[in-house]
Amino acid sequence: YGGKMDGAVGVPEEQLRKAAKSAVCKINIDSDGRLAVTAKIREFMANNPGEFDPRKYLGAARSELIELIKHKNQAVLGSAGKA
Repeated sequence: YGGKMDGAVGVPEEQLRKAAKSAVCKINIDSDGRLAVTAKIREFMANNPGEFDPRKYLGAARSELIELIKHKNQAVLGSAGKA
């Protein structure tokens, strides 16, 4: 249910982990979030074609984004608890 991003190249999480442990100061994960939100909205609409209340499909998308960010911060970037 995701999207197509011409010219985009995904970086494996293992490479992101290595970068986060080195001198890399910034790692962008915005595209991952946009793809996750788009996929969840598309999935919701495919499974609920009669539903049009944004609170419902955006709620599902928000939950998906929260889980993605938690995963990236804790399991990939190692930044949990380092605010």
